[in-house]
Amino acid sequence: MIRRSLPAVFALIFAAPLLAAPAGQQTLFNFVRPADVVKVVTENTDLPQANAEQTAEGEVLRRVTFNPVARPTLRLTPQTGAWDWSQSGMMSLRLQSAMNWAVTVYVQIQSNNGQTLTSRVDLPAGPAQTLLVPLVATSPLSQGMKAGPPMPMTVDGQRILLASSSGELDRSQVVSVSLWMDQPKAAQSLLLERFGVQDGEAVTRAVYGNLVDAYGQSTRSKWPEKISSDEQLKSAAAKEEQQLKTWLSEREKSSLDKFGGWSKGPAFKASGFFRTEKRDGRWYLVTPEGHPFYSLGVNTVSPEVNQTYVAGREWMFESLPKADEPLASHFGEGDNRGGNGADQGRGYNAGRWYDFYAANLQRLYGEPCAAQAKTAAAAEPPSAAPCKATVDEQKWATHTLDRLQAWGFNTVGNWSADSLSDAARVPYTLPLSIVGDYASISTGNDWWGGMPDPFDPRFAMATERAVAIAARDHRDDPWLIGYYADNELAWAGPGDDPKSRYALAYGTLKLTTDVPAKRAFLKQLRDKYRNQEGLSKAWGIELPAWELMEDPGFVPPVPNPEHPEIENDFKYFQKVFADTYFKTISDSLKWHAPNQLLLGGRFATSTPEAVASCAQYCDVLSFNMYTLKPQDGYDFAALRALDKPVLITEFNFGSSDRGPFWGGVTQLAREEDRGPAYANFLKQALSEPSIVGVHWFQYLDQPVTGRLLDGENGHFGLVGVTDLPYQGFVEAVRKSNLQALDQLGKEAEKAAAAAGHEAEGGRKGEAGKGPGAGHAGGHSGNGH
Repeated sequence: MIRRSLPAVFALIFAAPLLAAPAGQQTLFNFVRPADVVKVVTENTDLPQANAEQTAEGEVLRRVTFNPVARPTLRLTPQTGAWDWSQSGMMSLRLQSAMNWAVTVYVQIQSNNGQTLTSRVDLPAGPAQTLLVPLVATSPLSQGMKAGPPMPMTVDGQRILLASSSGELDRSQVVSVSLWMDQPKAAQSLLLERFGVQDGEAVTRAVYGNLVDAYGQSTRSKWPEKISSDEQLKSAAAKEEQQLKTWLSEREKSSLDKFGGWSKGPAFKASGFFRTEKRDGRWYLVTPEGHPFYSLGVNTVSPEVNQTYVAGREWMFESLPKADEPLASHFGEGDNRGGNGADQGRGYNAGRWYDFYAANLQRLYGEPCAAQAKTAAAAEPPSAAPCKATVDEQKWATHTLDRLQAWGFNTVGNWSADSLSDAARVPYTLPLSIVGDYASISTGNDWWGGMPDPFDPRFAMATERAVAIAARDHRDDPWLIGYYADNELAWAGPGDDPKSRYALAYGTLKLTTDVPAKRAFLKQLRDKYRNQEGLSKAWGIELPAWELMEDPGFVPPVPNPEHPEIENDFKYFQKVFADTYFKTISDSLKWHAPNQLLLGGRFATSTPEAVASCAQYCDVLSFNMYTLKPQDGYDFAALRALDKPVLITEFNFGSSDRGPFWGGVTQLAREEDRGPAYANFLKQALSEPSIVGVHWFQYLDQPVTGRLLDGENGHFGLVGVTDLPYQGFVEAVRKSNLQALDQLGKEAEKAAAAAGHEAEGGRKGEAGKGPGAGHAGGHSGNGH
């Protein structure tokens, strides 16, 4: 390890003037004109004594090079004692990447009690900027949103980069600031100048202030579909209307049945409802009329999902309607404070909210106040109250269904408006909302809450109630494809280690015996081992008394090769747990809605046991996959062995150049990249014989300042907050969707040819097994 201390005074090579520090900033050290007030220590970094250099913009900075080792570090400490930063809000450092590419650098600030605050900084190539690290753990989520405004940005003439920070720090006793890189593959250099502290509130206000305009759009960027007036909005909407008419007239000439099935494809038995069938080694959804149906869906198609909290952060919005204005009717109240993972660390998550999307729909589809006044004039005397804005949801629904069909979609996905399913125009899916006071188990990955305890009788009661309510108005509807058991349950922990893989077993054994799942697990072990001696030997532990396992907080051993029964017992319990869960739902759905499919659990995190149980009791396996192609999201060889159709119930591709600051899990560099990514995902899905459809998440962009549920603020919609589609992306999606039938036909021909070839080489005389024969799933198969 290399350790060197800088001398008290360095020679200054360049005589170019230095930029003054911004107002409110206290400079503690200057790398170009150093003073003997800060000790600089290098660990596997190079900081030559005489190498200040002038940038293209005229600034004079000093180079530091991080060598390609595990953790090259530059550390700053006071010459004596500690820094008292209790009156400051942020650490500041003027710096620039000396490379022609972005670099990632970590900043770690430590106080003398051992507490540390850490920040990851993705430093772009380009001119120098002032890095600002909050001295209290801060992120965009603390401002109510998943991702913050793009950085760097210019504030008071200075280019700044406001970073996030995590951890804790005693600001009155700061003893070191370290800059380090995580094992660079080659030497990487930064250019440094002023190091200090400054106030934080003014910076936060500058970065997050006036983020959103009157239409709910970001003020931080421009893009082709951005609106600046009501007239422009209505003109763009009228232009789109003409385009939709052309596309819909083309659709009428296509070979689709009433439900969007492929009328010229392989013929199946018509049952009057959607079902599944496997033929020639390929799975299909089958329409009520007996035609193959590849489900191309869109999630969250609703006019009521775009609210964002404004309470306490009104300063982030350029223009909110006054109380006496018609658009003020789109305010509301909410509270999203809770104990789930999605609720943690978020600010501005309760109180008054505003719905910019609804306001824009009012501008487009609303009934003018004058028209409302005429209607009411004869019945009521004039009122001093302002005209209340209303949105014609039926007009919105008709227009939205026109869009979906014109764009080549054929399914209304999860969490969508009832007005769309009620129209009997496009097939749809529904969630089962199973809620109740049943016990739950934490796996450490409880983003939406703990795992429901299916051994709890109250879970069966809640399931019965939820299914009965869901099926009440839909059990005889041929447009309903089926129901989802749930969404993204925490079947495993958040890592790849054994404790995460078997988090459900670990989480259950930690609980008290008041929890039915723990009693079920203990019974399983008692039935197998009879006493603690047998369990102790099998698990390689000392268990003096069986009752010790009943105590809360019991932690079983980690699975290991010397004691394979540990893992076998965990697997068995998790399989019985999943069996009980899915069977409870399947049995209830068979009774209340025998005509519809059980579409699985929309897995985001899963275990082999859960997926196998889902295949056993559901008609379809469903996965939310945020990957470049489906095959990156799961082992499809393992899925094919389960012999059940697969539905991709969430996927998307986003970017951060159309308003909202987050591009989602699968963020791409530019808006123009989204269309090709969609085309490739769909092409790869069609090539997989078990996949019967893919559903995009979601119809509408999320609010710039974060949705109510968890602060997500992603641009991955087909449509923006102004209800205008992203034209280039929509055209690319439409092209891919319309080509899907051609590819499906080619895949079906390949499957039939392969099946015919196998039949010729096999038992030619076996009745009923010739080319083209298949077996039905769904109602008549082993599923629901």
